[in-house]
Amino acid sequence: MMNLQLTQIYLKPGNIYISETPVLISTLLGSCVAVTMFSPRLKANAICHGLLPTCKGKKPCVYEEFCNEGIRYVDCSISRMLAWFMQHGVARGEIDVKIFGGSDMFSGGENISSMTVGQQNIVMAFQVIEEEKLRINVFDVGGSKGRKILFISHTGVVLLKRLRKSETEIQKVNPAQYVKYMSSHQESIDDETS
Repeated sequence: MMNLQLTQIYLKPGNIYISETPVLISTLLGSCVAVTMFSPRLKANAICHGLLPTCKGKKPCVYEEFCNEGIRYVDCSISRMLAWFMQHGVARGEIDVKIFGGSDMFSGGENISSMTVGQQNIVMAFQVIEEEKLRINVFDVGGSKGRKILFISHTGVVLLKRLRKSETEIQKVNPAQYVKYMSSHQESIDDETS
């Protein structure tokens, strides 16, 4: 049996990591969102740790021109990772996408009139992924607990640990914001696989 020693990388908030090299990437998530992308054919991988939902740059994040601050934002990070895959000949249908995080760790209670940062990050991730016609294979989002994830880059496997003791809880993400998305997204997945 071959003993493979993986380089370990800690992904800091507001960063992305893209590689074709096997590594073990860890990150801690609160209200931030991590999106992983993996190409089984190329064993190529990418992960972002988005702090805020959307870039306020004067130009939108497009493949040809990315702003310097873009990797801090969920929308721009996903666009950059997807651009890398496209430049390397990976079709959208080949990309295994997973989303984690977006917890409401600092929630002020049940009577919040607007979405929290965590909820906004989740909604933005789902929206961009839908607009880019990518398929989400796994997601673990919302709730009140932070998460630690380990991304095993050459397999696409993500291990997740919720921080602090908790029983299984109902996700606290506002369903009105993305349940509709999930319903329509499921129909599009069913259409693609039929």
